[in-house]
Amino acid sequence: MLLIIDDDSAVQTSLSLLFRKAGFAVRVADGPFETREVLEQEVPEAILLDMNFSVDTSGDDGLRLLRYIRERVPGVPVILITGWGSIDLAVAGMKAGASDFITKPWQNDHLLQSVQTSLQLAGTGRSGGEPVSAGRRQLDERFQFDTIVGEDPRLLEVLETIGRVAPTDAPVLITGESGTGKELIAEAIHQNSRRKRQPFIKVNLGGISSTLFESELFGHVRGAFTDARSDRVGRFELAHKGSIFLDEIGDLDPAAQVKLLRVLQDRTFEPLGSSKTRTVDVRVICATNRNLEEMVSQGLFREDLYYRINLITVRLPALRERPADIPKLVAFFINNLKTLYNRPALQVGKDTLQWLKGLSLPGNIRQLKNIVERAVLLAPADTLTVADFEKHVTPLGSRPAGLAANAGMPAVGTMTLEEMEFQMIQRAMAFHNNRVANVARALGITRFALYRRLEKYGIAYNTDD
Repeated sequence: MLLIIDDDSAVQTSLSLLFRKAGFAVRVADGPFETREVLEQEVPEAILLDMNFSVDTSGDDGLRLLRYIRERVPGVPVILITGWGSIDLAVAGMKAGASDFITKPWQNDHLLQSVQTSLQLAGTGRSGGEPVSAGRRQLDERFQFDTIVGEDPRLLEVLETIGRVAPTDAPVLITGESGTGKELIAEAIHQNSRRKRQPFIKVNLGGISSTLFESELFGHVRGAFTDARSDRVGRFELAHKGSIFLDEIGDLDPAAQVKLLRVLQDRTFEPLGSSKTRTVDVRVICATNRNLEEMVSQGLFREDLYYRINLITVRLPALRERPADIPKLVAFFINNLKTLYNRPALQVGKDTLQWLKGLSLPGNIRQLKNIVERAVLLAPADTLTVADFEKHVTPLGSRPAGLAANAGMPAVGTMTLEEMEFQMIQRAMAFHNNRVANVARALGITRFALYRRLEKYGIAYNTDD
């Protein structure tokens, strides 16, 4: 049974027809008193709660009733719906335990989707913190996790969580250090969802400048700006009916955060230069290696956007937290490289695998893969030894041996992508006298993205830039 709490009879009728047509049994309540009566008689599967029941449109009525509902029936998902929506009200409602916040007038498909997602999450467990009940073999029998390697309990807990939430349309936030495989987890969520036959669109937000943000994500029409010689379809429209993966979401500047929030909240947008509103149906998956909660407290990331994207949060463990998986990852990489480089007899000795397990690997899986591939390329024998790997292990963020700060860029294959990025940023900072705005413009990234990289590599910069 779905309980609709709203003092407007027209809204009650409209919502009742919508959900009865979708197969729900429906009950309605005019306000707090009737709600208490219903909850004494039965427990609904989900609740649609209006936020105002008097001339006061602050939403306080709804928040008080929400707190009562959370105490009375804590496991029942509550979707807030109001015609007087505001950022503060949405945040307050999500903090108080609401599953979603929708403004009037609503879109029927979006509202139905929100209720169905909340019901699915309520049935599978929302937190994702339950003990793992299945081993790797059982998980592989139930889900498609072919590209994810490892059997560490921390990783299995992640797989168990994404297996439960993948069939829903819940927004997922994937956190973890750089190189831990966040993109692979996002792909696994899509491949195990009902949208798996639809597009999976990847967007690296850290690599999009603020001036191109709208055009890249929402598209543009011909003549929208000087170089807009033809219409362009944006990433959200390309992802329609499928999933969109927003990587490095912590790098967005405040103006871009506002623009992104609207499409995530209303599922509507306008291409740059167009006044025609378009509707999009997408499953949103975000990722970051930054601490968004800390950024929210510092005013660097919008609190309402944070609550919009993290209904489910998945933290990926660093490789140093699951060293027992390193031999399995090395074997996986070697098997792929056997075919790629036509060396079918490639193998790694047990002593070498044990040595690899002891590496710190701050670049995580990405760094390990890079080390293995370079060792395969340069090793004279098919059995790789510790000596074959030692020469390729360079701590991230330090200058590779033999390279001066003002030297030219090294040959491809002699250093990792992170090391090349470090060198490029360092040279750009020196050239532009540490002026962050000028360096960001020269590198084609946002200042937020550059600040993150400066902190990552320990490069000094002017705080008053």
